[in-house]
Amino acid sequence: MPDVSGKSRKSKWRRFWLLSLTAGLLWLVLTDYKYRLPDDLNNICSIFNDRRDWYRAARKSEKRWGTPAHVQMAIIHQESSFEFNARPPRRRLLGFIPWARPSNAYGYAQALDSTWDRYKIETEQPAAVRDHFDNAIDFVGWYTDKSNAVKGISKWDPYNQYLAYHEGHAGWSRGSYNQKAWLKKAAKSVDRRARKWSTQLNSCQEELDDRWWIFNAG
Repeated sequence: MPDVSGKSRKSKWRRFWLLSLTAGLLWLVLTDYKYRLPDDLNNICSIFNDRRDWYRAARKSEKRWGTPAHVQMAIIHQESSFEFNARPPRRRLLGFIPWARPSNAYGYAQALDSTWDRYKIETEQPAAVRDHFDNAIDFVGWYTDKSNAVKGISKWDPYNQYLAYHEGHAGWSRGSYNQKAWLKKAAKSVDRRARKWSTQLNSCQEELDDRWWIFNAG
């Protein structure tokens, strides 16, 4: 008599491994897309056409916090160049031995542990993580909104918004950035990029909005 039960077990195992392989490949594809960098990081229209989920997130954050999307995007570009797992470079001991990092900043927005924890509590988003773009840009919107509320910095002022973002509100009030020529140079770069991106976005926003997915922006 044929061993029907044995064949059945083998068939089940084949189906199991086939499903597991398919699920694994699907996970790899989705993960690759989720963290894939746009081809052109210098043009905001290209960025948003390439990563439409980023556009939805940027518009949602802009609507929630009032800081223009091009300002938020320019800050993220300066902080991480849109690398999802960015960290500050390690210090070098004796000039060549990799040592500790200068801070625990992490992710697209280079948010510190303590500031991120505060953001999660205040926005009631306990599951927010720094390497998810939608959470990161919402964090930037939240922080720039605080800079406006606490220090009166215009949400349309990329230069001072970036200085306050980098130095913290107390540091910005003290003018700590005045002793950091490199930081003022970085803030000027954010300002130039934000203004350039504002012009670019004006040329493509109607097209971006004229797509069905924008209605999910919330």
